[in-house]
Amino acid sequence: MGEFGLIDRLTKDIKPQNDSTKYGVGDDCAVLHYPDSEVLVTTDMLMEGVHFDLTYIDLEHLGWKSAMVNISDIFAMNGIPRQITVSMALSKRFTVEDMEQFYNGLRMACDKWNVDIVGGDTTSSYTGLAISITCIGEARKEDIVYRNGAKETDLICVSGDLGAAYMGLQLLEREKTVYYAQVDEAKKKGDKKALEELSHFQPDFAGKEYLLQRQLKTEARGDIIQRLREANIRPTAMMDISDGLSSELMHICKQSHVGCRVFEKQIPIDYQTAVMAEELNMNVTTCALNGGEDYELLFTVPIGDHEKIEAMEDVKLIGHITKESLGHILVTRDDQEFELKAQGWNPL
Repeated sequence: MGEFGLIDRLTKDIKPQNDSTKYGVGDDCAVLHYPDSEVLVTTDMLMEGVHFDLTYIDLEHLGWKSAMVNISDIFAMNGIPRQITVSMALSKRFTVEDMEQFYNGLRMACDKWNVDIVGGDTTSSYTGLAISITCIGEARKEDIVYRNGAKETDLICVSGDLGAAYMGLQLLEREKTVYYAQVDEAKKKGDKKALEELSHFQPDFAGKEYLLQRQLKTEARGDIIQRLREANIRPTAMMDISDGLSSELMHICKQSHVGCRVFEKQIPIDYQTAVMAEELNMNVTTCALNGGEDYELLFTVPIGDHEKIEAMEDVKLIGHITKESLGHILVTRDDQEFELKAQGWNPL
């Protein structure tokens, strides 16, 4: 089929949805037009074996997640995502049908937020699947929210709940370990019947569906951005939680030259997350602080917005900004104070 045949097959019926998309796939460059707004650009690279494991994520979910993690970055700047470009390096083990599954997931994510696929690149890989996506968005200059705007006495807020995606990963890794241990045991015994039965292996996910959803079907929180606008709340600083709450909060504090106080009892944690942490003998607060991949929004707002935030669904007030000299403090459930450490995901 060749590169251009594959591109044509994957993109032939893509129709632009945004006025800013003047020309998409099919030429040397996409043509975009933003006369009255600032252009936001973000890029993420996902590497097989580092960011995802095809043992337990199918290509459709991978396509969805690849788009959503980039769209989330645009929302984290208080912007509107408009276009993405998609580049992939493929090994020979992938079929055209595999790539169609990937694009199905990619397009479902883009359709949810009215994002146009406008280009990209494909090439060969000898080391596994590599995915690089660039997302382009727009925002009025006065609406853009950076990481460096947090001020003393600002309130610290998060959307949704934290730690569930990390617990979902631990669950998948556990079942993967169980599967391969059984395969190795059957091979050692030369038990062909057992190996045949293991080809129909069913992992134990009962009662933990939410954790899997949070890990495999990432959601960008554009709905929270819309609610903030409707409530006339403009965050002073904002990030999406990709690497873990502790790491992201430290980024905001460092760039804003402030300190913080976060209260353990206020950190939102789902029941399934708590149960799974107990099952694995892990500290659930540590998971919520450092697990990452939640893609919830972490943001600060002026203290005068307290009542608006309290009334907002799916947003939780977890602390407040302090003077830089006061440090970064986690207040535990029994009122002890510890220095908050940035221990989230680091890909290098």
